[in-house]
Amino acid sequence: MYELKDVTKRYARGKDTVHALQGVDLTIGDGDRLVIQGPTGGGKSTLLQMLGGLDRPTSGEVILDGVDLGRLSEARLTKVRSENIGFVFQAFNLIPTLTAQENVETALVPLGVRPKDRRERAAEALTSVGLGERLGHLPAELSGGQQQRVAIARALVKQPKVLLADEPTGNLDESMRDEIMDVLERMWKEHGLTFVMVTHDSSIAQKAPRLATIRKGQITVKENAGT
Repeated sequence: MYELKDVTKRYARGKDTVHALQGVDLTIGDGDRLVIQGPTGGGKSTLLQMLGGLDRPTSGEVILDGVDLGRLSEARLTKVRSENIGFVFQAFNLIPTLTAQENVETALVPLGVRPKDRRERAAEALTSVGLGERLGHLPAELSGGQQQRVAIARALVKQPKVLLADEPTGNLDESMRDEIMDVLERMWKEHGLTFVMVTHDSSIAQKAPRLATIRKGQITVKENAGT
């Protein structure tokens, strides 16, 4: 699925150069569940952006299914993201004037799905995350946990190969955190996804089959026993 080879990312901050990633080598197989943990500013989100084709490395290769994402044109990269990668973020990123169903439908518009099919698939996706009775609700009418379920449904409605989650429980209390993790893990298993998640939460990290720790742009990966 993914193969990262000697990936570096540098960018300027004023007169300084920030080394966000330094020679990262990483393999993520089909169907893997990998959690990335580390201190703020260590490179976690930068690495996730590389995996999602949201940013390009300064050097090295980010290969997804044999294709180097860093070498694709913007049009090709947008197509790969639209078809193959689902994103879930800490801030939900829902459009406040659209209903839950309409928010989920937005993921299907770039794929040219017909309106009737978009509505049906969005309703099915929301039902799968336990929101079948909330299709017509606006984000402001939903709890934080429900909004994140909408975001998960939006990520999965296009039937991606990869699900990338950046601190998806960061804005939730402990009980909602556990509910959202249950949903994410169930979706991972049911859909056969490759699932990569960034978190600060050690209780989540300890339960992951594979844990990547990134500090000062350098990564170490270990298999978690008993998962």
